[in-house]
Amino acid sequence: MPEYIYSRNAVYEALVANRRQAIKLLISDTAQEKGSIIKILEIAKQRRIPVERINKQKLDKFSQQHQGVVLETSPYPYADIADMIDLATNKQEPLFILLLDSLQDPQNFGTLLRTAEAVGVHGIILPLAHTVEVTPAVVNSSSGASEHLFIGRSNLALAIDILKNEGAWIVGLDEDEKSQTPDRVRLDGAIGVVVGSEGEGIRPLISKKCDFLLKLPMKGKIESLNASVAGSIVLYLTLLARK
Repeated sequence: MPEYIYSRNAVYEALVANRRQAIKLLISDTAQEKGSIIKILEIAKQRRIPVERINKQKLDKFSQQHQGVVLETSPYPYADIADMIDLATNKQEPLFILLLDSLQDPQNFGTLLRTAEAVGVHGIILPLAHTVEVTPAVVNSSSGASEHLFIGRSNLALAIDILKNEGAWIVGLDEDEKSQTPDRVRLDGAIGVVVGSEGEGIRPLISKKCDFLLKLPMKGKIESLNASVAGSIVLYLTLLARK
């Protein structure tokens, strides 16, 4: 089944990444050919992707956030853990993986993907069930970052064992009584960062498989940060430690 990626950034990044088969480009008949629209049309011309001008009402059926452009493509190409390990090896970098345990909100997922791409993770691993997937809404909320990332689906416990065999430490972001603050935890070297779901956090089985648990110090009146904010902070702390 084809998918329909919408919004200018998402469509542009999907075309630049070139990991999907682009079937057809749909452009609003009122869209002005300037800025990113010009870049999108140039890529379509180079790759001989069919372009169809249609009215805004038809584009609205895909999303109200289309910004005058929709790309019909093949489904998202999920990757294997081996692809992520190979990427780290080829870059001669210690392994850096983000594991998402039953995350549910597409906006949180998209935000984490955007951060993950910015800090240079080698891959993101999702559970096989009860989780968000890479949908057009996620592509949009990540501003197309999803298209440049290796994202895979796996049994998380098995994935953690594979990462440990590769020499990675596994750190879980959790408000447990055993959790430590970042100043007491080493985040350099090969590492897998686990972020749990918005409501329940990391499942007990996955928490037990973590080498250590991490919590962010809170000095304000709110009790916690949401998954995407907390996860993004830890990813940047990891980036700084790796430098």
